[in-house]
Amino acid sequence: QVKLVESGGGSVQAGGSLRLSCAASGDTFSSHCFGWFRQAPGKEREGIVTIDGDGRTTYAQSVKGRFTVSQDRVNNIVYLQMNNLNPDDTAMYHCAADPQTGAYCMDGYGWVTFFGSRGQGILVTVSS
Repeated sequence: QVKLVESGGGSVQAGGSLRLSCAASGDTFSSHCFGWFRQAPGKEREGIVTIDGDGRTTYAQSVKGRFTVSQDRVNNIVYLQMNNLNPDDTAMYHCAADPQTGAYCMDGYGWVTFFGSRGQGILVTVSS
């Protein structure tokens, strides 16, 4: 199990940017892949990005070109840079992790909600 703690959320106007951070501790950072999923009020959870140990990334079409995931393997932090935000991006954002050898790491953003470890989440609100 990996302990994950998100930070960096908040409120922003449409067109603005935010950077979320996910601090990972516990099990070995380098042996896991990471991802982010979000859940808007009244909607299903949506996996949006993944990044594996080699830095390979996948993105949902809804965020592609606007969001960028990266990782600081020295400090065990995964970042989600979110640009050109719009009100549809308003949601609780969760960081998630799963073993590299697990069933979901290689399958991309669509499987992030199945990852074995997840953080408590952080709220992002985008106003028009």
